[in-house]
Amino acid sequence: MNKLDNNTIIGLILIGLIMMWIGFTSTPSQSTQENTQTTPTEQPEEEVVESVDLSQPIDNGIAMMQTAAEEFYAMENDLLNLTFSSKGAVLKRVEIKKQFNWKKEPLQLINDNFEWKLLLGKVVAVPTSKLFFRIKDKSDRHITFTTQFEGKDLNITYSLEPGSYRINIDIESPLLSNGGYIDMRMRAFRLEKNRDFESNRTSVYYHLANGKLKNLSETRSDNERAEQLDWIAFRQQFFSVILSCESDFSSAEMTVEPLADENYTKLMALRAELPATTSAVKLHMYLGPNKFNILKKYKNDYEKLIPLGWAIFGWINRGVVIPIFNWLESYNLNYGIIILIMAILIKIVIFPFTYGSYRSMAKMRILKPEMDEINEKYKDEKDQLKKQQALMELYRKSGVNPLGGCIPLLFQLPILFAVFQFFPASFELRGQSFLWAEDLSTYDSILDLPFRIPGYGSHVSLFTLLMTISTIIYTWMNQQLTPQNNQYPQLKYMMYLMPIVFLGVFNNYASGLTYYYFISNIITFGQQYAIKAFIDEEKLHAKIKENQAREVKPSKFMQTFEQLAKEQQAKGNRTIRRRKM
Repeated sequence: MNKLDNNTIIGLILIGLIMMWIGFTSTPSQSTQENTQTTPTEQPEEEVVESVDLSQPIDNGIAMMQTAAEEFYAMENDLLNLTFSSKGAVLKRVEIKKQFNWKKEPLQLINDNFEWKLLLGKVVAVPTSKLFFRIKDKSDRHITFTTQFEGKDLNITYSLEPGSYRINIDIESPLLSNGGYIDMRMRAFRLEKNRDFESNRTSVYYHLANGKLKNLSETRSDNERAEQLDWIAFRQQFFSVILSCESDFSSAEMTVEPLADENYTKLMALRAELPATTSAVKLHMYLGPNKFNILKKYKNDYEKLIPLGWAIFGWINRGVVIPIFNWLESYNLNYGIIILIMAILIKIVIFPFTYGSYRSMAKMRILKPEMDEINEKYKDEKDQLKKQQALMELYRKSGVNPLGGCIPLLFQLPILFAVFQFFPASFELRGQSFLWAEDLSTYDSILDLPFRIPGYGSHVSLFTLLMTISTIIYTWMNQQLTPQNNQYPQLKYMMYLMPIVFLGVFNNYASGLTYYYFISNIITFGQQYAIKAFIDEEKLHAKIKENQAREVKPSKFMQTFEQLAKEQQAKGNRTIRRRKM
């Protein structure tokens, strides 16, 4: 995507706060069934409107003279159950096998919440939803509907391959020479337990012919128009409907609108202009989960729909986190165990940074008495530059980098943000239980409250609570290891406030994420005790004294730091002279 969505911005802010805080504390067999029900529920007639208000049913006032009994036809493979209607030759129902909604009912992605129309002609658009079709050809894997309009044939063929979530749609008619549009509208069913979280990850996404992925707002009503599109998706948190055209859509108008009904999340709609052609158009419609490996196999950038983070964060998820997760998944382990092993592996990878940070903090702790002397000597406001120079000289002679405890931790930032994006977007965790958590893709609740607490919610997430407690303990441990700045004692209490803030924020997040953070804290405790036993602070102290007794060439970092200090002092001196003049 070429713009940051609200979730990414929130994530960046949260991870930024985390790093500031750390810095300061240093899917049966195939068959085909045919259902010939001839008394379907009456639905209000919808016609085309020339002004493209996609949020409203479409009507162009043209009365179709055909009358017939509507019939339904079924098609399935090992992943999907599909139902088509002879009225309009449209898809009426989609059930994704082996998947369930938040009520533990078979998951229906489409059922009376979906509208599809082929509009023939551009000046006076004739909607195929008004036409009755008959079956021209039918097999286990395809069905062809045919009708005539204005003396010309119109054939629409749907085909479905085994092991695929994508249906192929072939449209053939001389009527296409006059151009046309595809109209598609869907009121997205609520599928997940956390409706608000799901709604904020539901919107219209579209992929341009130049490879860029864009989207409409995920939090408010929005509409956009674009040209030369590969595909357009109605994306929900874990499932998507993706309409693509092999020869690209010439243009499209798209809209999204939040819905107040608790059974739905968003109304999404599009009108896509078909490319100029003589008699045929080939489309594809994906109806399935937002699972990285499934989407990627279609080789059309569908996997970009999964919010894995931008830039280096997305690279880490695609290149490191997902391969490790898939490898562990191949052993058929419980997903809670997979997360545990992932946390251990990641902690092993970043252990050198953790070790370097601890070693630097140990050096600073040894220098604490000398630093206190300098702070006492230059405690006046006018002596602040002299104090900084004296501290820099102490660091230089001792061979200590004052930021050595923080810089290694900054290298962990990409991994922290990568997993922050990965776990809430991981389809693999959906419906997977671990310990008391019924679904690792949403919050765990050990207590549902009869009221809602602002900034917290109406439930108590135990994994979030454990994460918070372990973070507070981690804060206390770090404060014992890090020299305290007596000039800013309020920072000590701010460090304990941050975990409380995270308690409210993460209470509604995926329990897989908070479980991961909790486990990471526990592993960190073990690493710190091991490092403490390994590092001999007496030898470290002797090394520092040895460095102080001889001239130590400053590192490039220290040289740059000292140069900046000198420039700042010179700037301050010039300011003082100007004031005296």
